[in-house]
Amino acid sequence: MKWRYFVLFAALLAVLIAVFLLPAIPQSEAYHNFADQRTLMGVPNCLNVISNVFFLVVGLLGIRFVMGKSREGRAPFLDPAERWPYLVFFISVAATAFGSSWYHLNPNDRTLLWDRLPMAAGFMSLVAAIVAERIRVKAGLWLLAPLVLAGAGSVIYWEITQANGHGDLRMYALAQFGSLLVLLLLIALFPPRYTHTADFILALAFYAAAKLLEAADRPIFSWGGVVSGHTLKHVAAAVSTYCILRMLQLRSPVSEIRL
Repeated sequence: MKWRYFVLFAALLAVLIAVFLLPAIPQSEAYHNFADQRTLMGVPNCLNVISNVFFLVVGLLGIRFVMGKSREGRAPFLDPAERWPYLVFFISVAATAFGSSWYHLNPNDRTLLWDRLPMAAGFMSLVAAIVAERIRVKAGLWLLAPLVLAGAGSVIYWEITQANGHGDLRMYALAQFGSLLVLLLLIALFPPRYTHTADFILALAFYAAAKLLEAADRPIFSWGGVVSGHTLKHVAAAVSTYCILRMLQLRSPVSEIRL
């Protein structure tokens, strides 16, 4: 097992060094200029606002599930303590519905803070969840609070630097994309305790699709003016979260399958 830890920590160290060697990454004001700015039913930027309802629905369903039992009547976790990182994750998803809606009602640097805070907490809590499952439950629980605080801190760091006129997104980028790298490494390097890993990989694929849709916001909207890439990004990201919920609902301990 030692070589797996070596690969994991070496990759993390390489990413950290690369991020700190990069110059500061400023937040462009053009970021707030979304393609679909239509006011519908009196709601500014309506579709970008109301599409956040998907986060709320999936987040609440996830909270309900992790605090309850599976459809077969058994607890969804081998160790009940494993639920806490997932609980933080789904709370963060539900909170994103409010933070993102607030931001899209009036897109600016100040409101963007409330969009990014719950997302950063969600990324980090998911890392803690997979550490608990693939390495050790106690390790995941011990890392949960520091990781969530680090994620939140990355957003606050950006906000402070942005307010001082020299915005720096490096820490937030590290929280978002560094966490995805860690998740991929954990899945690749460490054996699962549960089935349905494919659903988790599917969740990561949908999140990657969400980022592509976000980047193609204006081209997608120009294809007919019906829906923008950013609105579709919200839908794809919510589907990504649902894949994680589905994984939890359907999976079984690997030991049971072997028996």
